[in-house]
Amino acid sequence: MMNYKIKANLIDIIARETFPAEVIISDSKITSIKRINEKLDTYILPGFIDAHVHIESSMLVPSEFAKIAVKHGTVGTISDPHEIANVLGIPGVDYMIENAKQVPFHFYFGAPSCVPATQFETAGAVIDANDIDQLLSRKEIVYLAEMMNFPGVIYKDEEVLKKIAFAKKHGKPIDGHAPGLMGEGMKNYFDAGITTDHECFGYTEALEKLKHGVKILIREGSAAKNFDTLIPLLKEFPEQIMFCCDDKHPDNLIESHINDHVKRALNQGHDLYDVLRAASYNVVQHYNLPIGLLQIGDKADFIEIDNHNDFNILKTYISGELVAENGESFIQSVTAPIVNNFNCNLKKPSDFEIKSEGEKLRVIEALDGQLITHEILAETLVINGFAESNIEEDILKIAVVNRYYDAPVSTAFIKNLGLKSGAIASCVAHDCHNIVVVGTNDEDICKAVNAIIKAKGGISLANGNEEIALELPIAGIMTNLPGEEVAELYIKLDRRAKELGSKLRAPYMSLSFMALLVIPELKLSDKGLFNGKSFEFTDVFVK
Repeated sequence: MMNYKIKANLIDIIARETFPAEVIISDSKITSIKRINEKLDTYILPGFIDAHVHIESSMLVPSEFAKIAVKHGTVGTISDPHEIANVLGIPGVDYMIENAKQVPFHFYFGAPSCVPATQFETAGAVIDANDIDQLLSRKEIVYLAEMMNFPGVIYKDEEVLKKIAFAKKHGKPIDGHAPGLMGEGMKNYFDAGITTDHECFGYTEALEKLKHGVKILIREGSAAKNFDTLIPLLKEFPEQIMFCCDDKHPDNLIESHINDHVKRALNQGHDLYDVLRAASYNVVQHYNLPIGLLQIGDKADFIEIDNHNDFNILKTYISGELVAENGESFIQSVTAPIVNNFNCNLKKPSDFEIKSEGEKLRVIEALDGQLITHEILAETLVINGFAESNIEEDILKIAVVNRYYDAPVSTAFIKNLGLKSGAIASCVAHDCHNIVVVGTNDEDICKAVNAIIKAKGGISLANGNEEIALELPIAGIMTNLPGEEVAELYIKLDRRAKELGSKLRAPYMSLSFMALLVIPELKLSDKGLFNGKSFEFTDVFVK
């Protein structure tokens, strides 16, 4: 039994006051809070909670994610195991839960609502409404994860409505996913019982949803960066705002987590208590979590900082246990078993050829810091009857390779990846985690893809005789390597992609969303070029 006391200035985000206090922790809980008349140098406050994250995007198993996150004052996450579920189904969800149980950290998982995300791509598994009912009956599953199929909700798809009904039956909240949805469609979507949205990329859009009663999760991840656009809404709607990262690649996770949201909001002059509530209290209330908020009887889940201005995390406690201090994590690494679902054979350069069928191309325009893309038109560069990458115009070939079985390669073109030579590839490719690759020529494209196939998962780069790969053998999207080592390898790949010409802040993270069909406007699945607005396939060439 742990019994100890801490003296510090206590930031009470429920009473909205700060006072010097002596706090007694007994057997993982706070048993006494006594106001004292002393001048104290440090502050204690509730630990941070990421209101929506895919742990898999860190390329780390949950236990290793926790080991890094606690350094930044994070004590819990609302985790959507959607990525591994698309690869392995319910056994993938079980894998995440079992690994998470092995470390002192509050992981709360959702039932993935869209596996596969759409019928227009190939996934490794299916989770139907009956599976959702079974998952939601489990105590480890606290919510129905993001309902990405917003057309299915609006137009009352029977299977989609069953999943929502099961969430209501179990009394568990339903997360939303409705980028750009406004007006009547927005009302119909959220009136179905969906309560949150982390996909807002515009102020007006988020404001309309807030006025409709929706909880808005302000996202700042490795690819999608919406913080600056949406944080002004905190002042008017403090009870409806939560902070999340959604997707955090390993290099960024090493640097910061939800503490970055907090620092930036405070630096912009937002109220201390409003900011800290968005980072903890609002999440606990919405998802009905047993995470402590520095009240008598709560679990001792809190952090100690130096001051309000610098906001350096000195110590992190979870259930009374000191799990991090001064940048050092005390959580031990856990070796996780290898599970996988990678069944395609090596490719040939000719598999990526595109026979020219017109003078104009539909091109995916990638946008830095956004998951959305635009559809633009470009002239076709034709060489010997084949459409090729136009390096001067930054119109490069993109392909998606089915990882689950051998099938024809899906090809198109993309702008703003910026490569002047070589190719980059990844099977951390939302949502089905097929292999997505962008390159300047078919030979390097093929090499980058084959490096991933050989490793049964990973991210890679090829440029002539140069090949670099970060192998991800767990479901093809995670590794057992320590977080620092993964970050180092990822940084090497990221830096090299930028040396080859990419101007994107996170080229691999941006690449990972080019197959995400539920985010408009134009994306590529293993089955073809897809228009996310009309929700149907479209041709690469303009006839």
